[in-house]
Amino acid sequence: MPTIMPIYGTRPEAIKMAPIVKALQNSPDFECVVTVTGQHREMLDQVNEIFDIVPDHDLNIIQPRQTLNGILTRTVEGLDALFAENAPDAVVVQGDTTTSTAAAIAAFYRGIPVIHAEAGLRSFNLFSPFPEEANRKITSQITSLHLAPTSTSKENLLREALPEEDIVVTGNTVIDALLHTVAKQLPFTDPQLEEIAASGRKVLLVTTHRRENQGEAMRGVGRALARIAEAEPELVIVLPAHRNPVVREAVLPALEGKTNVVVTEPMAYGEFTRMLSVADVVLTDSGGVQEEAPSLGKPVLVMRENTERPEAVHAGTVKLIGTDEERIVAEVDALLNDPAAYAAMANAVNPYGDGRAAERTLAAIEQMFGLGHRIEDFTAAVAAR
Repeated sequence: MPTIMPIYGTRPEAIKMAPIVKALQNSPDFECVVTVTGQHREMLDQVNEIFDIVPDHDLNIIQPRQTLNGILTRTVEGLDALFAENAPDAVVVQGDTTTSTAAAIAAFYRGIPVIHAEAGLRSFNLFSPFPEEANRKITSQITSLHLAPTSTSKENLLREALPEEDIVVTGNTVIDALLHTVAKQLPFTDPQLEEIAASGRKVLLVTTHRRENQGEAMRGVGRALARIAEAEPELVIVLPAHRNPVVREAVLPALEGKTNVVVTEPMAYGEFTRMLSVADVVLTDSGGVQEEAPSLGKPVLVMRENTERPEAVHAGTVKLIGTDEERIVAEVDALLNDPAAYAAMANAVNPYGDGRAAERTLAAIEQMFGLGHRIEDFTAAVAAR
């Protein structure tokens, strides 16, 4: 029985890897050995708990104010020792984190095939998002099976001369995870959030953490939120603050004393998906939120100049607005006060998945090992039905 080792280390990876892990664990054809690096800690553990995943191995690499080079070296060294003792037949990595690229490199150097979930995303700017664009391009070069979430991602890989027979369009497993979790309607642990959900007030949900936005751009985000809070006293701004102290030091000072701004610790995944369902508008620089919110009919304003997820921009449910303070204020104001502008973006059509990405992933891995056949690729038309 082939041994497949899913490897992940951050909350976004855990969310998107969870459906794949469950599919592998439920398969009679594979032994699934779950390995986490602990690049994130509490947030990673919360997701594993929601999906009832108990890792077989945990490198626990997290350190205060850790650097990218530190994450890379600790991950490669930890996995290399693990591979020496328990050589899997293939590893599965997800996306574009430093964990995923380090795991792919460590596996490649040991001659272990790499399966890359969420393959083929490209912004075509090596430094935005940083370091993700470089990470995913590096991973693609040493991958044996590319699990592209959309046809656009597949085309990106084909333009890089990667073999078409090694690419499967699965849809994104983030939609599998979202549909599973939203259906549970998990309660908020913070009573204040329960009050907001029951109040009927408009909610602006904000997440920000991108490395390329840190510094003055992120301070501008804080100032923009303060202005929005003052201009819209009936609005509630909910900001789950990233634990990175650099992020907090940039964003939070401008929000002190604003009674309609609720700053929380990072929410557990189940709570965050519920808050997404409560929110009226989402303001973010996160990649995953761009994929999730359109499924719930929520307009998404993205504080970036480019995106490796263009499908929702083309569909009209996501809009790139950058980090200019004036632009943020104006775009949020338009969605809050112009019904036509809101209606144009609030379309519950998601080009990223139909909830069957893990099923297609398992079938592709079965074919890779001569144990089955692939099923029909995902197309956006399926998601829009």
